[in-house]
Amino acid sequence: MASVNKVILIGNVGNDPEVRYLDRGVAIATFNLATTERGYVMQNGTQVPDVTEWHAIVLWRNLAEWAQQNVRKSMKVYIEGKLKTRTWEKDGQIRRKTEVVAENIQILYKPEQYRYNGDKRTPADEEINDQAIDNEAFDQNENQEQNQQQGGIFNGLFNR
Repeated sequence: MASVNKVILIGNVGNDPEVRYLDRGVAIATFNLATTERGYVMQNGTQVPDVTEWHAIVLWRNLAEWAQQNVRKSMKVYIEGKLKTRTWEKDGQIRRKTEVVAENIQILYKPEQYRYNGDKRTPADEEINDQAIDNEAFDQNENQEQNQQQGGIFNGLFNR
């Protein structure tokens, strides 16, 4: 029987992607992504706080170069990929790190500092690929009604 290794995350970028190049010129980008489960109040009045999980994201080749040009800290992104665990030895101890190797990434929301500013553009304002979702569709003030009508898995996700 076949197995499945599929990860889908929507979260906030924790740092600008760090890009390095391997021997043959292959680009690899890494950054951290935060996903947060909202806290709640139990029936007995106990407050359960928000829980944030940090994920190590790895992008290869063209996707890494695209992320270097377009992805910035605090953007909300959608990532599809697979889990990969690396193992190595350091100082006589075996170390492990589980990463999400991204196969698809889409920018869902850009904070104000990365949006158009008159005739001036910031580096993240460069044209993003056709698959990326238009950031203006998630502007809470102007398009909230439109987002609610569209429904789907993203319904209400950006109105928090």
